[in-house]
Amino acid sequence: MKSKSIVLSIMFTAILFMTQGKSSYAHCEIPCGIYGDSLRIEQIEEHIRTIEKSMNQITALSEAGDKNYNQLVRWITNKEDHANKIQDIVSQYFLHQRIKPVDPSNEEAHERYVTHLKLLHEMLVFAMKAKQTTDLTFVEKLQQTVDKFEDAYFHTHEH
Repeated sequence: MKSKSIVLSIMFTAILFMTQGKSSYAHCEIPCGIYGDSLRIEQIEEHIRTIEKSMNQITALSEAGDKNYNQLVRWITNKEDHANKIQDIVSQYFLHQRIKPVDPSNEEAHERYVTHLKLLHEMLVFAMKAKQTTDLTFVEKLQQTVDKFEDAYFHTHEH
């Protein structure tokens, strides 16, 4: 019986560590008070630049006479991975942990809340669109939305 408990404990620990590499960039879901809001914005912007570079590389490789399909697949995968990372930060960090529901009777605070939700949703959609295409307009729209969110968010939160 004891060995069975030990084996189950080891299996649980192994599964826990195996899933750690799959987690998002979220800091934590406990109220520790240590948040890096500015860092999360910087990470999103770095992912946007990586998506843009990936799109440019995909386009260039696709137009080449002698196609390097291995590199093409790698750039496509890279683009999608970074779009997923944006979605993880937006969802797991901002929507789950930082943006708190506001009572609609507090009109000013509720309006800010709705603005934050709208901009975060737009980021999720533009990141999804970036996965589906190499159209750089979605990169531009994504960056513009991040800029708008940053302005709206940091004018109502501490840096």
